Amino acid sequence: MTDIKTVGFIGIGNMGTPMAANVKRGGFEVVAFDLDPARAKTWAQEHGARATDQLAELGKVCDAIVTMLPTGKEVREALFTMQSGALAANLKAGAIVIDMSSADPVGTRTLGQELAARNLKLVDAPVSGGVPRAKDGSLAIMIGGDAASVAAVKPVLACMGSKLFEVGSLGCGHAMKCLNNFLAATSFAAAAEAVTVGRKFGLDPEVIADVVNVSTGRSFASEMLIKQHLLSGTFGTGFALGLLAKDVKIAADLARQIGVNAPVGQLICDMWADARDALGGDQDHTRAALHWEKRALPSAAE
Repeated sequence: MTDIKTVGFIGIGNMGTPMAANVKRGGFEVVAFDLDPARAKTWAQEHGARATDQLAELGKVCDAIVTMLPTGKEVREALFTMQSGALAANLKAGAIVIDMSSADPVGTRTLGQELAARNLKLVDAPVSGGVPRAKDGSLAIMIGGDAASVAAVKPVLACMGSKLFEVGSLGCGHAMKCLNNFLAATSFAAAAEAVTVGRKFGLDPEVIADVVNVSTGRSFASEMLIKQHLLSGTFGTGFALGLLAKDVKIAADLARQIGVNAPVGQLICDMWADARDALGGDQDHTRAALHWEKRALPSAAE
């Protein structure tokens, strides 16, 4: 397996921009690629790195490729269909693709088999922590893949995350990510509903949050989202509604694909999809509470 010296980074967006910068600061050569070539070029100039708008070049010069894209669909397109499949066709034998996107775990295993047929390796390494932790390199990273490939990419991942979890074989990283986000989505939906019911009965929502946060009902949502974003009207977490709805659907689909009856997962999937369709996927995910409250109290919205 090739020692990793040069890393291609595909996806210079809100998360990819600081993550790629941390890889460069970690001592690796980085070549950036984005669908917006100007964005990749600007990033490269700011960080003393390289940029290219040609996937063939990216494949020829890089030992590993990081993909930080919306879904597995875009990852597959970058590898096999964009620019006539120039990336996969030009990667060196033994090169490793590190998919840090949120993707379907079953699809990840299929993609790994396709890459293995080309003597290429795949590791799934999705992240948790958002833009602030992407900037300071303290992301939690959930890693799936064979032991040798995981060992090879850990120095790269350590530039971006302070908590590296080896969670199992290929696809397990993506499974862990969607299940974590399913739990986060569930706790926020439940907390928002508790606020709606309590306020309707006459409780002060601020007091609801205070009591819950020192009681057994506390969660990340109650501690970090209810007062700070919902009650304040800030709605500024930076995590889009459409992205969380996507992750929850991945979790619900995974349960169905492996034959698990998961009624809570399907209910939460439907709730977030409904909010996304009503408000728009670009809205902050905490705005979903406004939609659910409107549905819960239709007379108040009239």
